[in-house]
Amino acid sequence: MPIIVGVIGGTLLMVNRLFTPELTPSQGRSDVLGVMICAVLMLTGLLWQQIQPIPPERVQLIGEEGFELSPDLPDAVKTELAWASQLLLTNTAGRSLVIYYQGQVILRRGILGSKSEVKPGPILQRVLDKGKPVYLVNLNIYPGKIEFDYLPENTQGVICQPLGENGVMILGANAPRSYTQQDEAWIAGIADKMGHSLEQV
Repeated sequence: MPIIVGVIGGTLLMVNRLFTPELTPSQGRSDVLGVMICAVLMLTGLLWQQIQPIPPERVQLIGEEGFELSPDLPDAVKTELAWASQLLLTNTAGRSLVIYYQGQVILRRGILGSKSEVKPGPILQRVLDKGKPVYLVNLNIYPGKIEFDYLPENTQGVICQPLGENGVMILGANAPRSYTQQDEAWIAGIADKMGHSLEQV
């Protein structure tokens, strides 16, 4: 909008100058002031365009859509995990979800990677040891991405969220820098609830 207003204003000033038979000193001063205002408006518009962030590019994750849940869990826990995983996959940028608990994978949902076994690498082990989440905003720039071979190969971002002291939830996204702080807080809240339920089993 500032660019359009600046261009229109500058054009009108030029037309006014062309059709003025005799230029007065007061008109010359007002023309200079008008040109400065138009220039500021156009520069403001250009700066706004550069400042606005470009939204991250989404990709189609490579893999099959699926839902795998450990049959050994109680029905109430199965229901809760199914409900929570569906919420996470439909209300966040997450498209692939894995829950690793007490040394085994108890849930895989969304776009599934080619491998179903999870072998904790340094990143996942740190989450398990320290109980603090790790958010990899752009997985492609991290050398440690090779440890997430159980997610789709073109996963763009990953959140590793602890589930109590014995497990971790791995949520893969289809776009880099796609989780907001609100998403992270919401994911942490759901993970706390799932971790509490799993500890009761």
